[in-house]
Amino acid sequence: MISMKKITKKMNNVRIKNKLIFSFVLVVFVPVLIVGVFLTVAFRQNVLDQATQQITNNVERIKKQTTDIIRMPIEISDTLLVDSRLTNVVNTQYQSAFEVVKAFWDYRDFRDYIKLYNEVYNIRFYTTNMTILDNWEFLKVKDEITAMPWYNSALAQEDIVWAYINDETKQNNKYLSLIRKISFPTYRTSGVLVIDVNPQELNAMISQEPFDTMIIDDNGYIVAAKNTGWVGLRISELDFASELTDKPEGTYEFKFEGKPSKVVIENLMPASSSNGLKIISVFTIDSIVSGANRISLLGFGIIMISLVIAFILIYFFSSILAKRMLVLNKDLNKVALGDLNVISDVSGNDEIGLLSRQFNNMVVSIRGLMDEVTESHQQQAQLQLRQKEIKLKMMASQINPHFLFNALESIRMKAHIKGEKEISYIVRMLGKMIRRNLEVGTKKIALRDEIEIVHSYLEIQKFRYGDERLTFQIDIAHQSEGIEIPPLIIQPLIENAVVHGLENRAEGGFISLSTRVDGNKLRVEVADNGVGISEERMGQIIASLHDMEEEDEYRIGLRNVHQRLTMIYGEAHGLQIQSGAEGTRITFEIPMGGHHYA
Repeated sequence: MISMKKITKKMNNVRIKNKLIFSFVLVVFVPVLIVGVFLTVAFRQNVLDQATQQITNNVERIKKQTTDIIRMPIEISDTLLVDSRLTNVVNTQYQSAFEVVKAFWDYRDFRDYIKLYNEVYNIRFYTTNMTILDNWEFLKVKDEITAMPWYNSALAQEDIVWAYINDETKQNNKYLSLIRKISFPTYRTSGVLVIDVNPQELNAMISQEPFDTMIIDDNGYIVAAKNTGWVGLRISELDFASELTDKPEGTYEFKFEGKPSKVVIENLMPASSSNGLKIISVFTIDSIVSGANRISLLGFGIIMISLVIAFILIYFFSSILAKRMLVLNKDLNKVALGDLNVISDVSGNDEIGLLSRQFNNMVVSIRGLMDEVTESHQQQAQLQLRQKEIKLKMMASQINPHFLFNALESIRMKAHIKGEKEISYIVRMLGKMIRRNLEVGTKKIALRDEIEIVHSYLEIQKFRYGDERLTFQIDIAHQSEGIEIPPLIIQPLIENAVVHGLENRAEGGFISLSTRVDGNKLRVEVADNGVGISEERMGQIIASLHDMEEEDEYRIGLRNVHQRLTMIYGEAHGLQIQSGAEGTRITFEIPMGGHHYA
């Protein structure tokens, strides 16, 4: 185990080019030379064994191909076994020839199977229904049929019977046929289905064999053979093969045409069958081993030439492989040193070419990720700077807040005592709004708290402008009240709608605020019935939403809200502005508990 580890460690230090050459010499060159020398000494026996193995493989292949050919007749018989249409055709008591012809015309399955499958040569059905007409597909059972062994054998069992029988619909020629009883329990009747296997398919398969090969049925009839003159004969009629009739499967030696030969016998038992077929293949030993020395020398020479050519090719391709891997290794070293502008130009669609393209993709991805990280850091820095500015402004506005609240409360109480309830109410709204604004931090707040600030603001503005000039409506979806949103995200929109949207209206000004939950998103809408925004000014507003240095008072409010939304929730969640003669509508959507980008 230790020596193996040492060998492995040493091999790991050898270049791939040398490994490939060494592996070729060790794994291919030396063994092939040894095998070549051994073949020159014992070639005759090896050739004979190979021929025996070949014929065995050929017989196995013929067995598989024959199974494939007869599989379709078996599947067709399985289908017809439960075919209700066949049941109706066979068991109907016809009153006239017209009814029979019509039934035959409607039932075309036999003809369709013959057309669709080359393995099927003919299909016929023998029935005891005397009202049916013979049409070469459906035949009434006659005495000569009932006397046939194959017919009685089929009626006596449920399994398939295979036999080489005459087809009275095909000039009484013999074919290998599937014979099967079809029972109709409902009618307490039965019939016999006969499907002829296409002899051309069997003979075409056998004709390609290098040795004399044949297929015989259970009664010893040769149903297909490489020598077509044997087809239709009993195997007992062939002098050389008469003793093979009852031989079990295996490999035997005997004389064929006076020459020492070998024969391979293989049984074929199809599915759902009571009997089967035999495959027999014969070859003479002399035809295999003659000229063994000449062939062995020729083979040895070919092997040597092949090994030399293979060695040259291995050397050539290993050099190319090593060179391409060295180029890729240099590119990797450049990236390791921090050069992310490297582009590997190793071409090809093999593993190294694919690795080179993946390397290029990886470098591009790394550059993209670094750019994203840089951009993210810049956005984070901007957001932190903005938050610091907000905190500074809030700190400035929080100078002596108790003094301010106490003063407002004193004014409210004086007004209330003197009966100025409206002034008292407005002072309370102002105090509540100021207190809420001063309490606001950088954390999210519930939507209901933001709405309370908005309501206080609108009440104050309504007091300033009067009922004739300003009215408002707040429609908040009940399920949205507890949703957390960034603070002061709606109030600036309301302020812009009042200050700028209604600035040219002397009366009838209307502000609406509504929220609704749409799936996993909160949708907020602020609308006014002002004169709207001109197309030119709208373009300026849209452009200013991404401008960090905007100084226009109107656009600053919208810009701050838009940039806060996009920095927190992403670009898809900024403000959407629509304006026309009927007024202006501003909406935005944010995810409920969605990803936070800040």
